[in-house]
Amino acid sequence: MEPTTIVLLVLGAFVGLFFLVFMWLLLPLFPTWIRSFTSGGKISPMKLVLMRLMKINPQVVVQARIMAVQANLTDVATSSLEAHYLAGGNILRVVQALIAATRARLGLTWDTAAAIDLAGRDVLDAVRTSVDPKVIDCPDPSRHGRTTLDGVAKNGIQLKARARVTVRTNLSQLVGGATEETVIARVGEGIVSAIGSSDSHERVLEQPMLIARTVLDKGLDSQTAFEIVSIDIADIDVGENVGARLQADQAEADMRVARAKAEERRAQAVAQEQEMKADTVENRAEVVLAEADVPKAMANAFQQGNLRAEDSM
Repeated sequence: MEPTTIVLLVLGAFVGLFFLVFMWLLLPLFPTWIRSFTSGGKISPMKLVLMRLMKINPQVVVQARIMAVQANLTDVATSSLEAHYLAGGNILRVVQALIAATRARLGLTWDTAAAIDLAGRDVLDAVRTSVDPKVIDCPDPSRHGRTTLDGVAKNGIQLKARARVTVRTNLSQLVGGATEETVIARVGEGIVSAIGSSDSHERVLEQPMLIARTVLDKGLDSQTAFEIVSIDIADIDVGENVGARLQADQAEADMRVARAKAEERRAQAVAQEQEMKADTVENRAEVVLAEADVPKAMANAFQQGNLRAEDSM
């Protein structure tokens, strides 16, 4: 047998083996290829086989591709879907978010949506919240355990308020932007500060929207993933008279200080009196000692002849 014939036989066997392996890989994907071909996805059989070899689920990619084509998303390529799948992203959810954003004319691109998804955010929920704003309770009892925001007006009266914050997603700041916790904290701080800056609690009770307007004008949604649409005071109640209680506590503290100082002065006076008594006793003892020395001096004078009996009379 000639060498050329042997080469042709080996080459034919190799091509046949390759064809058999290709058909073995393609056969389970044939319904998927038919589906993509008839729906306009147009993913080649070779591409489907390569997806299978790269551990990519062809059914998921085909489903996402069909959804993108049917929604006229021209910037969603098959290679982008494959790359996002290999990166651990949810391509179906990203495509659904792009479709919703396109219908709402939000200007969301594939790159932005993919980045949001890979950042761990729910991109579809973000788009829905951007279209249909959601309401956040401030404070949120399920997260913080508190039911009211407590502030004290300048006249010392405590007010207990509850607010409802309407927000929508800011897609441009969703990656790296602060979460709901930050929004709730900022709104709560703003409401407490607004109550504290009011001259009296009566003014707040008469016009609670003044608080909401003051807080809203501070731009609390800066560097967050949300845009605050409105802040509404849901409820506001009068608490205790904190000013009077503080004054009473201060008066009690002052009285205790005064009592302590009076007790200190009394103790000093008693100590000084005892010192004076001790000094008196000491002086008396010195007088007695001096009187005891007089007879001795007279006796010495008699012995020395310096004193006569008639002189002492």
